[in-house]
Amino acid sequence: LKNLDLLLLTPVIILVVLSLVTLFSLNIIFFYGQSILFLLSFVIFLIFSQTNYLVLKLYSKHIYIFSIIILLFVLLIGIESRGAVRWVEILGFRLQFSEILKPILAISLASYLSSLKILNLKNFINTFLFLSPIVILIFLQPDLGNAIIYFLIVFLTAIYLGFPIRHFIVSFLPFLLAAPFLWRFLHDYQKQRILTFINPSLDPLGTSYNVIQSIIAVGSGMLMGKGIGQGTQSSLKFLPERQTDFIFATISEQLGFIGVIIILICFSLLLYRILQIIFNTNDNFSKILLVIVFFAFLTQIFINIGMNLGLLPIVGVTLPFVSYGGSSLLSNFIFLGLVNTISNYSKENKVLEIR
Repeated sequence: LKNLDLLLLTPVIILVVLSLVTLFSLNIIFFYGQSILFLLSFVIFLIFSQTNYLVLKLYSKHIYIFSIIILLFVLLIGIESRGAVRWVEILGFRLQFSEILKPILAISLASYLSSLKILNLKNFINTFLFLSPIVILIFLQPDLGNAIIYFLIVFLTAIYLGFPIRHFIVSFLPFLLAAPFLWRFLHDYQKQRILTFINPSLDPLGTSYNVIQSIIAVGSGMLMGKGIGQGTQSSLKFLPERQTDFIFATISEQLGFIGVIIILICFSLLLYRILQIIFNTNDNFSKILLVIVFFAFLTQIFINIGMNLGLLPIVGVTLPFVSYGGSSLLSNFIFLGLVNTISNYSKENKVLEIR
């Protein structure tokens, strides 16, 4: 335990405790389920915290191929729920591999990007082609939320690496021009979500219902909130997915602006600590891997809170360490374990340099 980065872990533990308290107020089954999932995820975190992540780099190609096989496997024999095939049941647990594979694929992506010598147009296009099979397979489940997350991680990391702006313009202009044609390939419910995001009054009791209830929940919490278990929208089940996608709205209603501030401070401390470790890391692969983790957390946080406030379309993205669900929790704790082990590695290197 002496190798645990407490500056990294403390805000996460606060978020998990806040999550468990909220889930307890909603349903005791949610609380017990998430408590078990947290303990399992924390054990995995400890394992990755002690793992030599540089060894994982050696198997980055194998990891990439394995991930594609797994996602094909999900499409073929996955469990269908609400028109989507995203889950596979193993030993009684439903696993969402589009979530679990995020930290694993981060290693493959970091390995590939760290091998680039020239930031030319060819390598820029190849960077997006590298993850395109993964994004396409996830989109086909369909899981638009995670497909967007994967794309944004690559996009933002490419900006960090310093690819010229003209490469972005040349590469994405054809897609922008093709957008009207790509609209045809979206599922009906995805089209409806986009349309009702632009104008919620189109379907207030249907597609817009979730976001309207979420906005009501957030607004009704005011400064101090209605109290734990006292929320009308969340406790009386007016708010759908109150324990997963809309747990931010649930906390906002129960704990008010104070609860929102606690969440934002914890996430800010987590992201700030990751940035500190990035600046203290000299190895190119490690630095890029940390940047990918940083953007993975940032995009999830930004999209989920944006959804809850009605500022972004609903795409099914969870709030890291807060939303109910084992796959998301496990994925984020693996990310955290990778950050922790890189932090330890960087400290050891600095000690050796001083000596």
